[in-house]
Amino acid sequence: MSKIKPSQGAPYARIMGVGGYRPTRVVPNEVILETIDSSDEWIRSRSGIATRHWASEEETVAAMSVAASGKAIADAGIMPEQIGAVIVSTVSHFKQTPAIATEIAYKIGAGKPAAFDISAGCAGFGYGLTLAKGMIVEGSAEYVLVIGVERLSDLTDLHDRATAFLFGDGAGAVVVGPSKVPAIGPTVWGSEGDKSETIKQTVAWDEFHAERPEKFPAITQEGQAVFRWAVFEMAKVAQQALDAAGIAPEDLDVFIPHQANMRIIDSMVKTLKLPEHVTVARDVETTGNTSAASIPLAMERLLATGQAKSGDTALVIGFGAGLVYAATVVTLP
Repeated sequence: MSKIKPSQGAPYARIMGVGGYRPTRVVPNEVILETIDSSDEWIRSRSGIATRHWASEEETVAAMSVAASGKAIADAGIMPEQIGAVIVSTVSHFKQTPAIATEIAYKIGAGKPAAFDISAGCAGFGYGLTLAKGMIVEGSAEYVLVIGVERLSDLTDLHDRATAFLFGDGAGAVVVGPSKVPAIGPTVWGSEGDKSETIKQTVAWDEFHAERPEKFPAITQEGQAVFRWAVFEMAKVAQQALDAAGIAPEDLDVFIPHQANMRIIDSMVKTLKLPEHVTVARDVETTGNTSAASIPLAMERLLATGQAKSGDTALVIGFGAGLVYAATVVTLP
């Protein structure tokens, strides 16, 4: 017989508030064309991207996260000191240790919460959301702050025609708290490690330290392979998430996929046979691919512009380097 006292958590968890931060500098395709041989029409037709935001020196990973977190906490109607855990998904915080989550927790006045970083690329928000849900139901935290943040401009090779136009910077955050009714569905997640070379950092940090190559490490990807995987495989994962939540496509109000590429988004909508009444996030047009930040940023914009409303049922799915993925159905805050 175990002597360990059982955890006393909430029956369910929900997203209570959302916040986002986009850097002030807006970068049009014309700037990208200064370093690659392409055209505005080609970039728009291949990706749907017209502009993206690039961070200034002052708009650090921590600074953007603090700004987004403040909005999410206010939107949730709680105080910072009530946050019991801070989870940050990022691939562009360049210190292996300490975790940037600890700095963010201190700067928002959260007291002494659990704080850690995760690295799950563009699926990172979904991974963080799932961890937060588990903490609340298990009872180790009442409120959890989940942040997706990237400064991908630091990892972009502006001379790489395949990726120079893709990436942007920004931070998105949500507060996850207790709920009396189901509001975050089961997560369908996983990885396909045999495809890990399709999106990667060009040079490992230890190699960079040892050899000091002229080029700083950047993100590279096999565009066609990633596109095919996202279009054909991620629609299946999205459908599995709907099935796990007991939701049919016609029951959805909103679809918020990772903002990787407009063609991928449109293809997933078609494959899932989403009805016309479903609002689809297409934030990629003006924000670019912000990896772990893209879903909460898109969620915040839909709510702020009235395209989505509190209580709507939304399917969210992230996918990227690894290759990893995570999809779930949530009730919007």
